[in-house]
Amino acid sequence: MRNKYFTLILIILLTIFSALIVWPKGPDFFSREIKMHLGLDLQGGVQLIYEIETDKLSETTPQQAQEETVDLISRRVNGLGVSEPQIQSTKIQDKFGIIVELPGIKDVEIAKNTIGKTAQLKFFETKGEDQLKETDLTGADVKKATAGTDRNSSGFSAINPIIFLEFTNDGAKKFQEITKRNIGKLIITMLDEQIVNQATVQTEISGGKAQIEGIESLQEAKETARLINEGALPAPIKLVQESQVGAILGQDAIEKSTIAGLLGIILVAIFMVVYYKSLGVVAIYALFLYALMTASLFKIIPVTLTLAGIAGFIFSIGAAVDANILIFERYKEELKKGIINSQALENGFKRSWPSIRDSNIASLITAGILFYISTGVVKGFAVTLAIGIAVSMFTAITVTRNILRFFIKNK
Repeated sequence: MRNKYFTLILIILLTIFSALIVWPKGPDFFSREIKMHLGLDLQGGVQLIYEIETDKLSETTPQQAQEETVDLISRRVNGLGVSEPQIQSTKIQDKFGIIVELPGIKDVEIAKNTIGKTAQLKFFETKGEDQLKETDLTGADVKKATAGTDRNSSGFSAINPIIFLEFTNDGAKKFQEITKRNIGKLIITMLDEQIVNQATVQTEISGGKAQIEGIESLQEAKETARLINEGALPAPIKLVQESQVGAILGQDAIEKSTIAGLLGIILVAIFMVVYYKSLGVVAIYALFLYALMTASLFKIIPVTLTLAGIAGFIFSIGAAVDANILIFERYKEELKKGIINSQALENGFKRSWPSIRDSNIASLITAGILFYISTGVVKGFAVTLAIGIAVSMFTAITVTRNILRFFIKNK
């Protein structure tokens, strides 16, 4: 009897914990913000589609360039502080491209400028009056770029933004050689074919450090330093499509999806009570806990919730109820044989478990295949479906079973 009480208390505590996580302003258990992450179609935002100019590649294949571009843009977008961005490869007819989805983004121009920069840092030396010669020193030789300020000779009221460069060992040697042969001449620094700094070399510079001056603002210096640190895109990219999703559309989708989900749960609950009576009440509690646990996992993991993801969650409600129906039908069959209630219950669970296990494993395999071979919204559907199925197995086998063990008396 003690074990039954202990198990029941654990189930109640799990229900309370899940409810606190789901509650919009519940307590913070994980020392980080716990919230529901919404996708582009629900939160609103912007979608940018870029085409990779593969004709300008020399050393890498288009596929490799696409993979490197996705990785680099992901790091750039993360630096913007966008919540749950989606960056993925695509094909634009026969061209290689990138889809960038930025939920909740406000300043689209900053995002486009940050993403679109190839960040090609090059150093030039002068030959004659109007001729420039590219050196072998590039952004790849920069170990670290740091934005800072420097007060100029006009006094403390003027602060000049500066980017401090620290070269690698090879880069330091290259820079020393360049300054050695260009004393009294200009060294010009270009970022994406635009001059960002030009300075006359006064003496040979060793130690592997340099600086870029003449930047208009500290914010620009920080953005440029970040781009240099992240590295250059393997090839230029061209924006071919921009579309925006309004927040009103997202709110409407959330409301309709929420109504659909609640309506589905209510109809299932009514069916279970009408057909299974007291057993149905237990199933409703398990279904209620299932919904709380699934929603709390979406926030804890976190899962980016899209319309397709909500569909996966609603679809998994059927799996949650299906397991209970199998158990209850087996239990009723055992009772018809004249077996006492407690043993009939155990037999019902034992004999229905293989069917529940096999059907849910098949569904999980399907969800796994969808996740690995698909992209975008289909992947979100697969994630929520898999989580829903896993939780439904737990609530049906563990929660329902232990509640019934506590209340069912032998006859």
